[in-house]
Parts: sequence; C-alpha cells; structure tokens
Amino acid sequence: MSNDTTLVLGATGKTGRRVAARLRLRGTQVRAASRSSRTRFDWSDPDGWDSALQGITSAYVVPPPVPGPVHEFVARAEAAGVQHLVLLSGHGADAWGDSTFGLDMRSAEDAVRGSALEWTVLRPSNFNQNFDEDLFHAPLVAGELALPAGAVPEPFIDLEDVADAAAAVLAEPGRHAGRIYELTGPRALTFEEAVELISRASGLPMTYKRLSPAEYTAALVAEGWGEDDAHHVAEMFVLMERGVIAETTDGIATVLGRAPRSFEDYVVRAAAAGAWRP
Repeated sequence: MSNDTTLVLGATGKTGRRVAARLRLRGTQVRAASRSSRTRFDWSDPDGWDSALQGITSAYVVPPPVPGPVHEFVARAEAAGVQHLVLLSGHGADAWGDSTFGLDMRSAEDAVRGSALEWTVLRPSNFNQNFDEDLFHAPLVAGELALPAGAVPEPFIDLEDVADAAAAVLAEPGRHAGRIYELTGPRALTFEEAVELISRASGLPMTYKRLSPAEYTAALVAEGWGEDDAHHVAEMFVLMERGVIAETTDGIATVLGRAPRSFEDYVVRAAAAGAWRP
C-alpha cells in the first residue's frame, strides 16, 4: 500500500463516491471530502480547504457550478505540495462556445491546466445514471420524460466507466500527465430511444415528449428551481442539439484498454435492481 493520500472532492456525489471506493480497492489511502463528510469541503467556504489539502499527493476535483473558486483551490493545492490533479469536466468543453456551461468548464480547466502541477482532465458525456439517480428519474417513474432534446443523439456514458477511468488516472499519474480524455459510451442514441429501452427492460409504460427550451425552463421553475438554474439546464440541451458533442470517442479504451459499457447493459442492471419501480 502506498503512503500517498488522494483527496476526493464530492465524495458523497455520483462520481466521487465511486472513485473513492475504487481507490480504496487499489490500496490507495483516500481522504473523502464533501459538505457532509468527516473531512468537510465546501466550495463556498475556502477557510476549510487548507486542512483538506494537508498531506495530499493527488486530488480528484469536481468543480462547482461557478468558475472562480477552482483557481484559488489550485493555488492552495500547489502551496500544500499536491503533485497531481484530476479534473472532472464535460464532453467537448472546447465546443460549447460562450454558454454558461462552456465558460464554467473552461475556467476550471484553465485553472488546472495553467498550474505547475501534473494534471489530467476527464470530459465525460451525459451519464447513464441520470436516468435513475438524478433529474430524469422521477419523470420516468411517473411515465413521461419531457425534455428539449430531439433527433440529435447523445453518447451517454456509464458512471462506472467514468469512475474506473478516474481511479486509473489517479493511480498512474505519470502516464496520464497533461492529457485530456473525452469519455463517451460506445454509441449515441436519442433520449426517445433511451426511454424506449428503459421502458422495455423495466416492463413499465414510459413515453418521451419533446419540449421547447422555454417550456422546459418554465417546467423546472414550476418545480421550484431558480430561474437562472433552470435556464442553464435548458441551455445545455440547446447546445446538445447543435450536434457538436454527438460523436463517440475512444477515451475509455485509451485509459482502460477495454470498450465502454453499453447503455443496454446499464438499463438491464438498473431495471433488475428495481430502479424505476413506482
């Protein structure tokens, strides 16, 4: 077992908890950090960052939805003697233009890539697990998913693959230093196709309905979202419809030496676990 310790931010989140578990299986010492972990980390409270970074060799960084704090975090990581940063970004960040998502992702990447540390950037596409762990889950259980997405497909990726890749990169920093990995699933499919596959596997009636971005924003606001947050989420779908991030990549194969998991495999596993049972 190495004496090196890896800091995992967002350790109770979708990627963080999976990355932490994989690193522990590899024998890596992990310092799990989040707002609710023993090691507390909050992007809005920089006073706690230095204690989280003390004695850390590598860090898995899940950036906040605003760009500024990552620059200060990286500076503190350098001062604390951290050697390697792995940043979770977004698929095709260079192609997202001046959208809020694009600016936020590129700001975080600039902070990491401009540092004196070894760095690696992971750019996954939308997660398969968004359909059973996140925003899309409740509408599917209710029988209808309504989004502003049409005929442009999305190369959904399994979170298990993202976590496998992150753990591998953190465990072998020299091999992956200065690399940007675009991570996708093996094929792209539309949201309508995804809903159909989930309906078949679960045996539950589900339909897909296409909304306009304005209709989707209004629906989110009606559910209690803030106006800005709702607009930003709708904006993501507008960008996806341009088709600039619809292509699959070989990122998982490059990092892990194997093909990525398919959406169909994910759906079968999730349905067997009762993910969409009312």
